[in-house]
Amino acid sequence: EWLIRYGDLPLVLPGKPRRTFPSEVQLLLLDFDGVLTDNRIWVDQDGHEMIAANRGDGWGIARIREAGIRVIVLSTEANPVVAARCEKLGIESIQGIGDKAEAVKSVLAREKVSAEHTIYIGNDENDLPAFPLVGFAVVVADAHYGVRAEADLVLKHNGGYGAVRELCDRILDQMEAKS
Repeated sequence: EWLIRYGDLPLVLPGKPRRTFPSEVQLLLLDFDGVLTDNRIWVDQDGHEMIAANRGDGWGIARIREAGIRVIVLSTEANPVVAARCEKLGIESIQGIGDKAEAVKSVLAREKVSAEHTIYIGNDENDLPAFPLVGFAVVVADAHYGVRAEADLVLKHNGGYGAVRELCDRILDQMEAKS
C-alpha cells in the first residue's frame, strides 16, 4: 500500500484512462474553497467570514504568472473573501457560478485558449462538469473520493496546504525541461 500511495508506481485503473499532463499550459483554472483554502471558514460574532490561505500557493501562482500562464479562480460561492484573496494574488475571480461547465466554456472562448492547454484544479463534486472540458483535471489530496476517481492527477498536498504550489511547481518544472 505504501508503494502504491507514495511510490509513484504506474497503475492500471479501471474506467477511463487518465490523460497525460499537457505539453504546454496557457491557462490554469482554480476552484477556491478546498483548493486555495482547507475548505474551512471562521465566522466571527458579526457574521464576517475569514479563511486561511497558504503563502506558498500564492508564490507558486506568482511564478507561473511570470512565466506567462493566465490564472483564473472559478468559485461557486460569491464572497468578498474570495475577491480579496484573488486581488492580492493579482488574478481574476469569477464568483457565483452555478454551472462550472458553462463557466469553463465561456472562459476558454473569451481567453481564446484551447482546452488542451488548460488545467483545472478542484476538490468536490461541483467541479466534475469542468473536467472533460479541459486538457487536464487535477484534484487536491483531500478531494471528495468520487472526484479523485475522475481526475487525471491527484496531488500529494491537501487544499490550503500547498496543493496549488505543488501543481505550479510541476508546470514550471515541465517548462524548464522543454527549454
